[in-house]
Amino acid sequence: MMPLERKNDSFPIPGRCRWLVALLTACLLMTPAKATPNDALQLYGGTAYSYDDNLLRVPEAGAALRGARGDRWWQREAGLLFDKSYSRQRISLVAKLSRYNFDRFRQLDYDGKDLQATWFWQLGSRLQGKAGMLQERVLASYTDLQSEQRNLRNRRARFVDGAWRFHPSWQARASVRRDTYDYELFAQRFNNRTEDTTAIELDYLPASGSTVGLVARRIEGRYFYSRGIDPSSGDDGFTQDELGIRVRWLATGSTNVDALVGYTRRDQPAFGSGTASSLTGRIQASYQPRGKVTYSAAAWRDFAPLESTDVSYTLNDGASLGARWDATAKIRVDASAAYVRRNYVIREGSSGPEGSRDAIRARSLSATWSPKPTLQVKVMFAHEARTWVEALRSAAIRSNSMTLSASAQF
Repeated sequence: MMPLERKNDSFPIPGRCRWLVALLTACLLMTPAKATPNDALQLYGGTAYSYDDNLLRVPEAGAALRGARGDRWWQREAGLLFDKSYSRQRISLVAKLSRYNFDRFRQLDYDGKDLQATWFWQLGSRLQGKAGMLQERVLASYTDLQSEQRNLRNRRARFVDGAWRFHPSWQARASVRRDTYDYELFAQRFNNRTEDTTAIELDYLPASGSTVGLVARRIEGRYFYSRGIDPSSGDDGFTQDELGIRVRWLATGSTNVDALVGYTRRDQPAFGSGTASSLTGRIQASYQPRGKVTYSAAAWRDFAPLESTDVSYTLNDGASLGARWDATAKIRVDASAAYVRRNYVIREGSSGPEGSRDAIRARSLSATWSPKPTLQVKVMFAHEARTWVEALRSAAIRSNSMTLSASAQF
């Protein structure tokens, strides 16, 4: 039997957040004065109360699921953080477990996790790198999925990289990484895949502290289930080769520019013509003049996966702007805005039209109060909108959300 629905979509902060206030008060009283962000081992605890007026991203022209679009939910999180150096070796560990409880769409309740382990290794004065793993379980986005069922995404990664400083001004790098994705929802299992990434890089390191490098990278993707109606309709796997130039430029004492720009070729026979290529890259810059405000901007063009039966990936053009204001020693305000235009590559034989595209606009504003170095209280407002998508036969969507959270390290 499904739970009774609650018709009130308001966001009653005072009554609903009494536990959040209680946690904040307890953290202020219990956090030891000696606890600092530099302690090797710390316990972590946090809670958040959120509201989204279109949680499942129902199109504006579509009928609300169960008679409602919005929902409220609690997030509770606990874990430990460890970061310590042993001579030239450094070990970093993160282990967090979380619980999400929704008010109306209770079928979405789930237990999340975030596990990370990284070994930053160094041999002598010329060899260094890192090796590690991560596991995470989160609720996948509903932006491109029309469903009220829970869709958990599990991600596992293993990686190792190394750098050899064979000359005071030159450095060679190599890395290997495997990412595995699997989805709980049966209707989304065609997104289950592995991505194996290998990369090599040659860097020039001038005395100024900037970096110029040549990067070559290959990504090989393998899907476990076909997106086609007929499971034997073909392999959805892909190979993506990238060649680019990386620049890290310390322009002035207040300006930094980080860019990776090059050429990408993607071979995925089951989609479109089977081959797509384009100039790709990402450029981001930060500017911190004298004062309390830091500005940031970024622009990018890249291939990205998409969770759809007719579309496996998109070619995206994006840009973002951000600002951070350190209002006081304990209060920080962040604002950001982003725009992404997605160009769809349709599956061969699909009913979706060629040349389809959409746009996603996102804005956020948050304020963070840190009464102690190990305690944070944050409130955030966010807005997201996506235009009509002909390829997915989906109307435009909009959502507004708010989150009030508190976290502490002991």
